[in-house]
Amino acid sequence: MTVMSDTVEIQSRDYWVKVVEMLQQNWALIETGEAASPGARVFFIGDTSGVFDEMSFQSGDDAVHALRNNGFRRYADDLELQSFIVPPKPPFRRSEHPNGAIYSSGRYWRE
Repeated sequence: MTVMSDTVEIQSRDYWVKVVEMLQQNWALIETGEAASPGARVFFIGDTSGVFDEMSFQSGDDAVHALRNNGFRRYADDLELQSFIVPPKPPFRRSEHPNGAIYSSGRYWRE
């Protein structure tokens, strides 16, 4: 049984962000290599460092395409976003989203 306070090890710090409401963002980190073997794994993180969902992809490129297709932007490429929001900091831990697994369930995800 997984305890919701479990720490999640994520090496990437190349944040992707989707502004969902005023003062609320959903963040994503793409993990590739041994940590996501094979392919890539995207971890979805709330503003308070809680990992609330994750999805697997065939490759890092597929993960990037899917994130862009679903309204996420690469934080490092957006100076405007950097001027007023700050990404969550590790340690990351398992957390629940009030609406459940919103991305992996397909409810808020476009293929």
